Amino acid sequence: MFNIQTVLTSKELLDKAFRKSVRARAGKAPGRTAEKAMILTASNILADNLRVIVRRFPNLNEIDPFYAETIDIVIGIDKLKMSLASVNWAATKIHQLSRASIAKISRAPDPKAVRKQMFGRASSIMREIRSDLDFLNQARRTINALPALGDEPTILIAGYPNVGKSSFVAFVTSATPEIALYPFTTKGIVVGHIKYRERRYQIVDLPGLLDRPLFKRNPIELQAISALKHLGDVILFIVDPSVTSGYTVPEQLSLLNELRSQVALPIIVAATKMDLKPTESVEESFKISTISGEGIAQVLKAAIDIANSAHTQGPANVRAHKVAES
Repeated sequence: MFNIQTVLTSKELLDKAFRKSVRARAGKAPGRTAEKAMILTASNILADNLRVIVRRFPNLNEIDPFYAETIDIVIGIDKLKMSLASVNWAATKIHQLSRASIAKISRAPDPKAVRKQMFGRASSIMREIRSDLDFLNQARRTINALPALGDEPTILIAGYPNVGKSSFVAFVTSATPEIALYPFTTKGIVVGHIKYRERRYQIVDLPGLLDRPLFKRNPIELQAISALKHLGDVILFIVDPSVTSGYTVPEQLSLLNELRSQVALPIIVAATKMDLKPTESVEESFKISTISGEGIAQVLKAAIDIANSAHTQGPANVRAHKVAES
């Protein structure tokens, strides 16, 4: 999804600039022309590289709302904006310093001293943004690791672990689902895609977010649930009435009720593992089995119909109120 290149450190940028400034002086007679060439080369390298760093990051005012909120949760958008602004300030300041120094050299009795003074002030500016550059390099690793989740009708799969969520995703998708790293959970997310009537739909299982009670979730996970308002169109909640998952039906239904109170998305309930004998009864919308295929087509069509209807209304009208604020 994102491919932000490595952000060089303050020292690396200064070394690069000063090294090339020495090359720019080569072949020129000592004096104003040589010192001007050094200043122009060093300042251009510093200012241009700093501006490139800023441009390589996504525009945080135009980025997809899901990624904007995700970045805010795991990095902090305000902090990211401040660091980018500091780097942009440094680029502008160094450019202004360069122009002033070039003008000063034209009338200075010692042009070399002017160049040294300029290099010293440029070094001070770069030291001021040293921590910003370090932070941006860490931030770009996190941003680059975010999974590619498309702006397409999306079905979120919820339920306790081992109830058959990943099996459902694998069953209905034509290829092996992708396991993508995700900043809210150590297990990653399972992402699959299907085509129905020439339109592609995204099926996402977010383990670690929608598979345990609220009181077991940390603040970042709670915020992540809020981020779902930008991603999902419908939730398919899977219940295992055979309890081979290790969780009782009351435990599973308690999670379902919590989701209903927190997430303002439509929820479809499906009882899975119907090839096994249920040990507890559950009020479900559908009965399914990823072994026999029972009920899969019916529940999938119902989820697709809801996702398609919600998504076609557009993010401005629908996604803005999909999740109740925690």
